[in-house]
Amino acid sequence: MRVTTQHPEVPALPSGTHATIFLLAAAGFFSGAALRVCDSLLPRLAHDFDRTPGAAGRVIIGFAVAYGLMQLLFGPLGDRYGKMRMVCVAMFCCAGGASACALAPDFDTLVLARAVWGMAAAGVIPLALAWIGDTVPYEQRQATLARLLFGTLSGMTGGQLAGGLFADSAAGWRGAFAMLAVGISVVAVLLLVRVLRLPKAAVVAGQVHASFVAQLLSVLRTPWARVVLAAVLVEGIFLLGPLAYLPSYLHLRYGLTLSVASALIALYAVGGLVYAVLARTLVRRLGEWRMVRVGGVLVGAGYLGWWLSPLGWLAGPIALLVGFGTYLFHNTLQTHATQMTPAVRGTSVALFAFCLFVGQALGVTLAGWAFDRIGMPLVLLTPAIVLPLTGWAFARALRRRPEAN
Repeated sequence: MRVTTQHPEVPALPSGTHATIFLLAAAGFFSGAALRVCDSLLPRLAHDFDRTPGAAGRVIIGFAVAYGLMQLLFGPLGDRYGKMRMVCVAMFCCAGGASACALAPDFDTLVLARAVWGMAAAGVIPLALAWIGDTVPYEQRQATLARLLFGTLSGMTGGQLAGGLFADSAAGWRGAFAMLAVGISVVAVLLLVRVLRLPKAAVVAGQVHASFVAQLLSVLRTPWARVVLAAVLVEGIFLLGPLAYLPSYLHLRYGLTLSVASALIALYAVGGLVYAVLARTLVRRLGEWRMVRVGGVLVGAGYLGWWLSPLGWLAGPIALLVGFGTYLFHNTLQTHATQMTPAVRGTSVALFAFCLFVGQALGVTLAGWAFDRIGMPLVLLTPAIVLPLTGWAFARALRRRPEAN
């Protein structure tokens, strides 16, 4: 049946759900920080290891590729053995990956350790989303997902800021990774305590016994799922890919320090936080298809603004606008991802994340090549055109969607 966004009565959540969601948001915080911390560290890594910024981007590409590929394993494992259990295991593995990054003796080892970290991180946010999909009724899901989003975006903001500060400090990239290792370890222990207290049914909700391939195929055979997955793949390529090089771009074009450049781009996540606070009102007043269309236009305009801006400090307000527009678009996609194939929700959300982060890996690769060989204008102008068109196309698909799947 077609999902609606308003219900007259809101059922109460099971006991302990709010505490679990808080811990999942904390896990999302450190996952978001892990995702974005290297954006601001790229120039420092390039200097320390005598690489170009594009070549140093391997630490982002390795994380994103590993993250994306491991979705194909973590999603079915979450459906089979319990989403909360797998989130807990993933957090402990993330702590190990972050520690290995802090201790890496050379660049190749660092890239490998980041890939291991990405593999582990694959089991955090997507399975947290799927667990919320299993536990929280749809009429409360937008607001609940916004809480998880708040944690993730706060982490992205903190990760970019911390990366810039550590890049300009004596501790450097080792200090940044060590700090994250400590924080992840604390959340992993608290999450383990919470999982042990949950009723078994809450931990293993959504258990299925089909083969991994059968679970993946059941998602891919759903027409609407293919539309959502294609849209998020484009988002990963043309939004997240170029975004990784913005601190370096501001540093080189305007002469800003890495910490200042990172702080300006970190306002991207603040724009997402504004969305998270207003999500319930926006869904009610605009409706999903208008949110997607407006979001695409705002993001495209922001990339154009970064190219045309004569002043470096304007990058901050533009980043805030782009962040707000991104989550008008992305959270609508994400909400539909939790409802694409409810019988294998872990697999469907993981496949969604797979497409997003494989797209990011492709985007970082292409943007890095263009950044080193052609220049930043191409990196900025391409998303300025592609993202509004993607928003328009997905909004059109939403309006044409039939009442029943």
